[in-house]
Amino acid sequence: MAIDPTGPGLKAFIEADPDGPVVMLNLLRFAPGGEEAYAEYVRHFRATATVHGAELVYHGRGDTALVAEEGQAWDAVLLVRYPTRRAFSAMVRDPAYQAGTHLRSGALVEAVLQPTSEIT
Repeated sequence: MAIDPTGPGLKAFIEADPDGPVVMLNLLRFAPGGEEAYAEYVRHFRATATVHGAELVYHGRGDTALVAEEGQAWDAVLLVRYPTRRAFSAMVRDPAYQAGTHLRSGALVEAVLQPTSEIT
């Protein structure tokens, strides 16, 4: 299962609207013991991502899904706002941020990282 952004996907994401704002929807499924490890990642994220303009808008636990097929429920949801897609890319490449990405990768068995843009 995919967990981390990769080169081709990241390139297409940036090219779609390099200077446009983006809110990332993170759907997360934890490995055993992963919730605690992910909390450590969130602390690291807050300490390193704000220099890139990242703002954690919402972080919540998943509950029983009302409308979903088997296996579509998620353990947690995050919404993170970035001023631009370039800012997200800069954060992902930042060595200070990268120093903690193992916390995220090790905490998860599955993730969806869905860029969203506001409907006006």
